[in-house]
Amino acid sequence: MDSVGRTFTIGELARRTGLPVKTIRFYSDEELLPPTDRTAAGYRIYDTRALARLELIRTLRELGLGLDDIAEVLAARASVPQLAERHLEALDEQIRRLRLRRAVLRAVVKRESEPEEVKLMNKLASMSDEERARLVDEFWDEMVAGLGEEDEFLVRMRSAKPTLPDDPTPEQVEAWVEFAELVRDPSFRALIRGMSERHARQEDLRVLAERQDLWCDWTDRAKAFLDAGVAPSSPEGRALADEAAGALGMDKRTLADRIDEGNDARAERYWQLMAIMNGWPPIPTRYPSVEWLVAALRA
Repeated sequence: MDSVGRTFTIGELARRTGLPVKTIRFYSDEELLPPTDRTAAGYRIYDTRALARLELIRTLRELGLGLDDIAEVLAARASVPQLAERHLEALDEQIRRLRLRRAVLRAVVKRESEPEEVKLMNKLASMSDEERARLVDEFWDEMVAGLGEEDEFLVRMRSAKPTLPDDPTPEQVEAWVEFAELVRDPSFRALIRGMSERHARQEDLRVLAERQDLWCDWTDRAKAFLDAGVAPSSPEGRALADEAAGALGMDKRTLADRIDEGNDARAERYWQLMAIMNGWPPIPTRYPSVEWLVAALRA
């Protein structure tokens, strides 16, 4: 064991710690490791406390702390746990960004993206959860402006926000890029605005939106008929059409028009993309079965 009075040259410190002489001299020049004394020839010498200090400096550097932070620890202006916590937060953010970058690169490889698409994907994927939520809020602000923002259905529509995990899959990155492009597309905005206006104006649409149990039952049955090759004009199709119109108290032609106005694959895609990003169960397409139901109502 080293005695308290033992001193070391820079070369001896280097041999004991495995650090290069150049590095130890740099720490000394930066006043992180001031020499205990100097020899008659002017060479720096260090005692056992300096050796312990150097070991601490090396450990903190290996943990990724900068020289300024290390200086604060050594001057007792900040504790190691305090700085470790700050550094841990920075590392977590760096890891999150690296994972996101990895997911973007995987998506680029998968899609064989061109340079412009790569640039767009990286820009969109780098947005924070708050920025993504703001994009959706701005979209729905425009979609429901002046239409009675307290409407329960519209409130439910705008409540879902896209949230990418810290380590997104390439599919989630692709979904976010497609989603962001979709909500900024003027034709899609016009579509959803039109749907919102009709919903606010037509009581029967609000009733239909509130009866999701009936809607899912009808479209599930329509899908079964479609998969089985049953024609919309068949007795099964007419029976389902009569049931739907009767349950809502509407004539079949009017109901067909109401449903058809809202049956757009892009509106469905909005929720499918949201499910991919947020890790929800997949949302199967109902678009073909709704087309079958509309045809049955019009048969």
